[in-house]
Amino acid sequence: MKDSEILAYFLENLWTKGFKLADEEVNFIYFGQKFTDTSIEHVKLALSFTLQLQMSFDRSFYISLLELFSRHNIQNKKEAILLLKQNGLMN
Repeated sequence: MKDSEILAYFLENLWTKGFKLADEEVNFIYFGQKFTDTSIEHVKLALSFTLQLQMSFDRSFYISLLELFSRHNIQNKKEAILLLKQNGLMN
């Protein structure tokens, strides 16, 4: 399955959970992945934590998380949570 398909299914799953992202926001999510040249896993983590921590889609926060996860080569949610705690973004 292509990365774009994986991300599309992930976004659809968020939609079913009540996170209604506008087309402009969805386009920005894809743009962010290309801009930061990061993995689909980083995109999924960054988007999930952006929505969780900001309670809405915050573009600059999302890009910051993409860059942070990429820079630290985060592999999974557990590593992401640890990094976010170390950076004072989570308790």
